Amino acid sequence: MFSHALADLLLSQTPDFAGLADPVTGRLLRVNQAGVQLLGYTSEAELLERPVSPLPPEWPALLAEARSTGSAESVVQLGASGVRARLTLLPLAPADPAAPLLLRLQPLPSGGCPMAEGLRLQRAEQALANSHGQFEAVVSHATIGIIVCNRAGDIVSANHLAHQQFGYPPEGLVRANIDALVPPAPGRNHQQLRESFNADPQVRALNSHRGDLEGQRADGSVFPVEVSLSYFYQENELYVVSYVIDITDKRQAREALVAERLRVERLRVERLNADLEQKVADRTHALLSTLEQLEQRKDELAKALQAEQELGELKSRFVSMASHEFRTPLTAVLTSASLIEQYPATEQQPKRLRHIERIRQSVNHLNDILEEFLSVGRIEEGKVAARAARLELAELVQDTMLDVQGLCKPGQRIETDLQACPSAIWLDASLLRKILVNLLSNALKYSGDDSVVRLHAACAGGWLTLRVEDEGLGISEEDQQHLFERFFRARSVSNLPGTGLGLYIVGRYAELLGGTVDLQSQLGQGTTVTLTIPYESHSTD
Repeated sequence: MFSHALADLLLSQTPDFAGLADPVTGRLLRVNQAGVQLLGYTSEAELLERPVSPLPPEWPALLAEARSTGSAESVVQLGASGVRARLTLLPLAPADPAAPLLLRLQPLPSGGCPMAEGLRLQRAEQALANSHGQFEAVVSHATIGIIVCNRAGDIVSANHLAHQQFGYPPEGLVRANIDALVPPAPGRNHQQLRESFNADPQVRALNSHRGDLEGQRADGSVFPVEVSLSYFYQENELYVVSYVIDITDKRQAREALVAERLRVERLRVERLNADLEQKVADRTHALLSTLEQLEQRKDELAKALQAEQELGELKSRFVSMASHEFRTPLTAVLTSASLIEQYPATEQQPKRLRHIERIRQSVNHLNDILEEFLSVGRIEEGKVAARAARLELAELVQDTMLDVQGLCKPGQRIETDLQACPSAIWLDASLLRKILVNLLSNALKYSGDDSVVRLHAACAGGWLTLRVEDEGLGISEEDQQHLFERFFRARSVSNLPGTGLGLYIVGRYAELLGGTVDLQSQLGQGTTVTLTIPYESHSTD
């Protein structure tokens, strides 16, 4: 069993002639594919069915040697085929005289091997046929027209696309002359050009100084082409290869591009003319309006002078306001200090305390004015920034009310309404307190006796809404759009003390907190200021 497996392996794997032979008759029992090809047969069955064995006459002697020594080797000639080869014999079972023999043949090239030469020739012919088939496929399916002609211009070959380009049926171009594909043109002698190329063939692209080259179809129509020439020699005969590309689409695209450029150029010229006409009209209008502008210059200068005067008045008003705001509390301080000197007796202590309180209030008023000026300066310089921290809103509101309680007029009161707010929120307590102080101070200042100022606060969705309502003088719609400007005071409160900086500071602080301020007011019906500020809510441990 092992010997037969070894024989099968050698038969299938060796590249040389290998087979099994009967030791008695000398007939072949099996032959591998290499042996079939070497002896010139089409199949193993055809080789095994031949009546005469191809084994050499030396077979009996080689068989005896193989049985005695285990192998035998000799150079032999295989019958009528004339194949000279090195023969190797190996008994599969030396002890069994009837066991098949494994034989191997290696052709010897030095001794001449017609069959091997024929095999190599056959393979060369097959390779040539394959190469020719590939070449035919490339030419037949090329995306350009290919035409081959001889020296006389007779077409000997043309691919499928060339027939389509020139409108000929299949093989209709063969045996036609190349001149039939070239339309006649004045001053052009195609035959002379062909003879010139035959005299000095070169690989080159044809061009025309008069425009695109043209080809002529079988029906006489012409179309633009690009042509490149090549050549080759076969049996000392020159053949010229023409590569033809139909550039109809290219020409149409180029003509469309030229037309588009002409259109664009025409539009550009028209636009330039229109621009020139417009410039002339503009210059004319400018010249005509110069006199009018000169006449208007007096009015403009007068308006500029008036604006300068208004600016000066604004400065004077600010100086006057500031002077008045400082003079009033200072006068109160001086007056109270002088009156205190007139009450030296002990029993006059209540009068002294009343004037001391008046001095304290005046000093606080001066301090508030200075604080407003300093706040504006810090805001303008960018020195004020929001710093969020934990705060109790109810406690902050209560402290603020205590701060402004001294500003309440007889019968005035502040009512608060805090709704749905967490016990603690994260905001800048200092800025929020200053905003509330300004809003409540204005509400109390510009409201009459026995009036009510309402403070509402609500929290929802991370936004704190503060609303301060008063029953005061109100502000006209014309003045409302200037209320958040520096030093602006509404005409309805011009006779009351104030710097015109409170709402400006409120608006800037609201911006620092990321919020907004809205003001609604009507003359004689009071004012409502609504502040909306985002806040954060942190859980407490």
